[in-house]
Amino acid sequence: MRAPDWQALEDALNQHGCAVVPGLLSAETCAALAAQYDAAQLFRSRVVMERHGYGRGEYQYFAYPLPPVVAQLRQTLYSPLAAIANRWQEQMGLETRFPLEHADFVARCHAAGQVRPTPLLLRYRAGDYNCLHQDLYGEQVFPLQLAVLLSRPQDDFTGGEFVLTEQRPRMQSRAEVVPLAQGDAVIFPVFHRPVNGTRGSYRVQMRHGVSRLRSGLRHTLGIIFHDAN
Repeated sequence: MRAPDWQALEDALNQHGCAVVPGLLSAETCAALAAQYDAAQLFRSRVVMERHGYGRGEYQYFAYPLPPVVAQLRQTLYSPLAAIANRWQEQMGLETRFPLEHADFVARCHAAGQVRPTPLLLRYRAGDYNCLHQDLYGEQVFPLQLAVLLSRPQDDFTGGEFVLTEQRPRMQSRAEVVPLAQGDAVIFPVFHRPVNGTRGSYRVQMRHGVSRLRSGLRHTLGIIFHDAN
């Protein structure tokens, strides 16, 4: 795993509402993770999106213990993201602060009854898509998450772009389409972020999804830092 440039990532998050980490995972690691989708023993549950009105496609939540690479990503990336999240909380006038160690935050989740792990693998085939949504799983919510593209655009699939929308007060929604290569990660808000206005910072609501896959097969790893109730 490459070491990210955290100052550049924070600048991008503040300016655009998302930030791309190029080449976070190697092609070999991506292929190995995608192959784990069919290893049922690794997962606690499987969701077919069409049954719930979430879109089309499916995903599976990992069970504890997480695969080593997933656990490492969750632990290693959390601390610098917690520092950003705490600065955001201050800007938005919110009292909650996040501990700088992921184990401490997980303990907070478990104390609140959120004990189910949330990292997941998603699989899309031609015609599949993911509706705009927010990944909220209980009272304890860490405000940043990431998705890592495990497949190769144009070679493994076409279409299937990662999409963010931002709803500012009394304004129309703004959309952001994020191009990704295999192994790239996109960091983005779970549900809101601060934006600087003429009268100081204010909150905007964020949602994310995936546009319709035109062809092929697309796998994605999702890293969410709070557990689910």
